[in-house]
Amino acid sequence: MIKITVCLLTYNSARTLEAVLAPVFQFADQVIVLDSGSNDETLSVCRQYGIEPRYCPYEMHGKQMNNAIALAEHDWVFCLDSDEILDEATITYLRRLKDSPAPLPPEQAWCISRYWYVLGEQVKTIYPVSSPDYPVRLFNRTVARFNDRPVDDEVTGPVLTQIIPGHVRHDTFYSLHEMFSKMNAYTTRLVRFRKIRPSLLRGVISAIGAFFKWYLMSGAWRQGKVGAATGLYATLYSFLKYFKAWYQQTDK
Repeated sequence: MIKITVCLLTYNSARTLEAVLAPVFQFADQVIVLDSGSNDETLSVCRQYGIEPRYCPYEMHGKQMNNAIALAEHDWVFCLDSDEILDEATITYLRRLKDSPAPLPPEQAWCISRYWYVLGEQVKTIYPVSSPDYPVRLFNRTVARFNDRPVDDEVTGPVLTQIIPGHVRHDTFYSLHEMFSKMNAYTTRLVRFRKIRPSLLRGVISAIGAFFKWYLMSGAWRQGKVGAATGLYATLYSFLKYFKAWYQQTDK
């Protein structure tokens, strides 16, 4: 039998937070909420569940997760974003895992089955991943941690992964404003922390390739305006990272 600390990151997460927190209390022995400066009802929702959020300014997702993990009372941690909503199959599996009499090897880790939702609709792709994807979420903190990639970070360490059955709803990009605001933040962070070759031509070629791959070939065009939004997201993201690197270089 193991005890699990849930590590949850929040920032203006009131829209989905109740749907995220309610399932968590069906298996968690401790819940850590690390907030990066919410000014909506996020803190109030946490306190309704008896949680006093901790504050930590945000730099990168992986670093923020590691900060939350450091606060955990238990070595087994389940890491969650505030737009990832667990279903009954996932919860049942986690409860069975907790009740197992056999000790769990620390190098074992589990991935959630995460399905992406954009503007309220389930999608098959959202640049640069397909849906579902399977990020590691349950692991032993003595052998694994999140890496420090500026975007698309992941758990690293000597772990053997297994997929948890279920349908975790990743309710991302609930509005066009949020979609393009996050795209701007992601590409800025990417240029700041990773070496991107500054080239307008490369940006144009990358954008055209992204349009064909993530809109036409992926079948996103079949999803009407939601597919058009995800196709535009992929195209602009692919261009902006090179454009921002070029602009930054020429502005020196």
